[in-house]
Amino acid sequence: MIIISLLLLVSLLPHLTFTAHVKVGIVNGTEAKPHSRPYMVSIQKNGQHICGGFLISDEFVLTAAHCRNKSEIFTVVVGAHNRRNMKEGAVRIEVKTYYRHLDFSENPFRNDLMLLRGDSGGPLVCGDIAVGVTSFFYEELCNSPQYPNVYTKISAFLPWINNIIGNDN
Repeated sequence: MIIISLLLLVSLLPHLTFTAHVKVGIVNGTEAKPHSRPYMVSIQKNGQHICGGFLISDEFVLTAAHCRNKSEIFTVVVGAHNRRNMKEGAVRIEVKTYYRHLDFSENPFRNDLMLLRGDSGGPLVCGDIAVGVTSFFYEELCNSPQYPNVYTKISAFLPWINNIIGNDN
């Protein structure tokens, strides 16, 4: 697994080396069409965006475990295209239950996943399939070949996710 990761990193280095160093949210891309990513959510504390997440069912959101400290209370905003202007169809849902992976650790980052259950619901997406959850990145070095973004591979945790979702219904 480590060899595959290193080969992938080495193959991407030429592409990463020649990219611009910019401080924007979207790098070398375009803004998504409004409401074209209905699975994306904003996880918020006191109305302020903390982390991204995405719907994996009508009741559960998958996000990174490092997003929550101790007993913080979150809300999830679904259906917003622009976090600064949430008038068009955005719904705020209070999180009832938090399921941080039992083996989560911050140093080093491992098992960085958490499921949130709402009253009624930052992925790495390939095509239309979520394959990773943002674990950590250096915002000031966005798109840097020296400090690439790191994602937790979702497929490795499908048994844990299915166990939580299956046992909680």
